[in-house]
Amino acid sequence: MKSSKVRRRIVASLAAIASAAMLALGAGGAHAANIANIDPSKTATLTIHKYQQPATPTNLPNNGTALTPAQLAGLTPMAGVTFTVQKVNNIDLTTNAGWTAAAALTPAQAAAQAATPGTAVTTDAAGTAALGNLPLGLYLVTETGYPAGVTPSAPFLVTLPMTDPLNENNWMYNVNVYPKNAVTGATKTVTDAPAIKLGDNVQWTITGDIPNVNPIDGYRIVDQLDPKLTYTNSSVALSNGATLTLNTDYTIAFNAATNTVTVDFTASGRTILAANPTAKVVVTVNTTVNTVGQISNTALVYPNAASFTITPGQPGGPVVTPPVVTKWGDIVLHKQDSKTSASLAGATFSVYPTQADALAGTNAITIAGVSSWTTDASGNLVISGLRYSNWANGVAVSPGQPGYQSYWLVETKAPAGYELLAQPVQTTVTSSDPTVVTVTINNVLHNAGFQLPLTGGVGTWALTAGGILVLAGAGLFMVTGRRKRNEAK
Repeated sequence: MKSSKVRRRIVASLAAIASAAMLALGAGGAHAANIANIDPSKTATLTIHKYQQPATPTNLPNNGTALTPAQLAGLTPMAGVTFTVQKVNNIDLTTNAGWTAAAALTPAQAAAQAATPGTAVTTDAAGTAALGNLPLGLYLVTETGYPAGVTPSAPFLVTLPMTDPLNENNWMYNVNVYPKNAVTGATKTVTDAPAIKLGDNVQWTITGDIPNVNPIDGYRIVDQLDPKLTYTNSSVALSNGATLTLNTDYTIAFNAATNTVTVDFTASGRTILAANPTAKVVVTVNTTVNTVGQISNTALVYPNAASFTITPGQPGGPVVTPPVVTKWGDIVLHKQDSKTSASLAGATFSVYPTQADALAGTNAITIAGVSSWTTDASGNLVISGLRYSNWANGVAVSPGQPGYQSYWLVETKAPAGYELLAQPVQTTVTSSDPTVVTVTINNVLHNAGFQLPLTGGVGTWALTAGGILVLAGAGLFMVTGRRKRNEAK
């Protein structure tokens, strides 16, 4: 019985030593060696080096030693990341019992007995933060402040000191750790070049990075649409073509009250994301424009569960995409007399997307069921709800560039007493102000203002009467001439 107890004690001691040897960054444990050599009068230094999580594992040493610049080449340091360092109470690493107790803790358990409030340190431009003169012991390190779009490293435990891996007979009192952060970026684009009028499809595409961590505990994309947009539908895909199934791997919800689209990834969907860290999540939102104006939109990409409850723009919150804009406005036409500039009411126009359509009278633009517009008493008409000519797919465009849109006006009814226009008039949309005249069109009087003779009219009678008088005069001249010749005989 005694020998059995001894064996159990030996096994327990070996297990404790083995557990202590595994206690390090990433394993949540601590190192152990010949604890009799620990100098209890010493203090320790903890240096934290913060880098972005690389796309592929670095396989660099993770044993508390400082890495060389050559080893760190290609990694991106992260400034402005805050860590809170707390000493775990009731752990004495100058004793075997202390190492055994340390080895038995998880970071969550250690948090329950950690000293509060702890000490906060923030990484500098090189991604480095250091704490010196620390009492020996077990420490809990928690990432408590980080930029938006960042998935923080998990809390971890580190022992001060730990066995020097380059000289295992010594203790290392200056310990270096290299926690990594997964950084998530996101963009939003708009495709509106094919759209011309209100009611045409305008497509918004949100592209989000996948955090290079496993597991991913949450992933959400939110697009709160401008009130000038009417939601149609959405789709979700991965850029590398990996299969995602609606309502199995992700859900799409639309809140009509706030005009908001929300895409949430389920547990199975997040597993697929974690398996494809170099791919991107692509969410396509289809809308129509319902009101003229300049419509700016952003989207939010939440890369982890913690970010769900943080206000956008705050550290640790979601990525806010740069705004992207679609622009819609009016043609304001003024109709006037070509000579007097008097305003002309009653002129009716249709508008066409191309010159060829305008000449052929095909594909007239219809907005809200209306395809023709008539000038009012002031000679004005407004054709509202057309995409800007010089703005397409979120950028300024010039004539001849893809997306540039001219509009062609055709007069289908002239004002009373005036001639129709002989050809279409080209114009542009560059404003949404219905009081700013876009194009002024002159009308010429019927027959260019020249008066035509009219059978049975005043003009014809006057000509006839004049002719009679001329003929009568000629006859009188001839009779008078004959009389004079006869008298001379």
